[in-house]
Amino acid sequence: MSDRPVPRRPRLRTTLTLLAASVAAGGLTLFVAPSADAATTLGASAAASGRYFGTAVAANKLSDSTYVGILNREFNSVTAENEMKIDATEPQQNQFTFGNADRIVNHAIAQGMKVRGHTLAWHSQQPGWMQGMEGTALRQAMLNHVTRVATNYRGKIDTWDVVNEAFADSGGGRRDSNLQRTGNDWIEAAFRAARAADPGAKLCYNDYNIDNWTWAKTQAAYTMVRDFKARGVPIDCVGLQSHFNSGSPYPSNYRTTLQSFAALGVDVQITELDIEGSGQTQATTYGNVVRDCLAVARCNGITVWGIRDTDSWRASGTPLLFDGNGNKKAAYTSTLDALNAGGTNPTTPPPTSPTVSPTPSPTGTTPPPSGAGCTATYTVNAWTGGFTASVKVTAGGSGVNGWAVTLTLPAGAAVTNAWNAQNSGTTGAVRFANVSYNGQIAAGSSTEFGFQGTGSGPTASPTCATS
Repeated sequence: MSDRPVPRRPRLRTTLTLLAASVAAGGLTLFVAPSADAATTLGASAAASGRYFGTAVAANKLSDSTYVGILNREFNSVTAENEMKIDATEPQQNQFTFGNADRIVNHAIAQGMKVRGHTLAWHSQQPGWMQGMEGTALRQAMLNHVTRVATNYRGKIDTWDVVNEAFADSGGGRRDSNLQRTGNDWIEAAFRAARAADPGAKLCYNDYNIDNWTWAKTQAAYTMVRDFKARGVPIDCVGLQSHFNSGSPYPSNYRTTLQSFAALGVDVQITELDIEGSGQTQATTYGNVVRDCLAVARCNGITVWGIRDTDSWRASGTPLLFDGNGNKKAAYTSTLDALNAGGTNPTTPPPTSPTVSPTPSPTGTTPPPSGAGCTATYTVNAWTGGFTASVKVTAGGSGVNGWAVTLTLPAGAAVTNAWNAQNSGTTGAVRFANVSYNGQIAAGSSTEFGFQGTGSGPTASPTCATS
């Protein structure tokens, strides 16, 4: 990792928010329920809502008893800090070495932790032999590396960062790297190779400075993911590194960014979190980041980039949750408290794709019912020939134990897939019912589901009913 330049802010794009609601006798499930008894560690508190809370790990620190004690006690996911990168795993072409990576993976498995594989394809930290390659030879070497490493760890990795940092910091274009010069489809090719090699693992695109929804770099990554989903390229998640400091601060629209990527039908993960600073200011920002993740049903995990401040690549900025002696900081307490508080509802619906033209909103919002009813609101991300919709279901004054939302699609539109709900029908009036894990919703709480379709997205008000 290296110091990151701060991107210039692009001019704001036109956004569209589409909102509808209706009331019927029905109810809903809470996607994150606060645990009855607050957990006392980060991993346990995250697990209570079905998430993970992980850390970056360096193999050479696994002999440090303080380091390992915190690791084993607090976290339920690990990411190799450098040991799985290209220069570490293939120092000479076709000569692979996994010793240090194996130490981390084996330790995690023994402790019952998830493993995030980081990273298969990247313009940085390439071995010398790869830096000197170009064209077809480089493309084949990259695909061979992806295949060999993913195959070696097949079945052991929960999530791969398949491609890392492929977009430039300004202007929204691709980074001018040796990999990019092999052809614009290199990212897609890497994802397809990773899926073939390790079909059970989730596949992520990972980048920094894609935290602010208004930045051109964020929009470029969003457009790529949307295109991949529309064309069936195997991508399962987006990783926001989230390295925050005074030059690149935590943005007020961070939750909107998480929601907007999730609305495309991918998970979102906070993959390399560190926040420079100290005291209550730092603690408040950590708490805000956690609450933003918990507010988005598909934000399924957070990884901090190191354990103690002295372990950080930005040690002078004291950006982590434990001080150099391994003591818990105020930032730790704020993070744990936010995790134990459970999920909260998003305060701002995600904007639609910046490429879509404004469309009049359908009928207005109906307040949540005071009794055992439910409401449904939705937002649409649209492009030529297709769309995704994110639907939020909210319970009224009484909790519910099953719900169904009906949305009417315009002529020529059809549902192609859905997540966090089971659809009946694909055209016309389509009914979406809860699945096993999100049918029970506490009073006033919400859950989210989404779907993708061809043609134009819905414009009419949905109906919501208990089942």
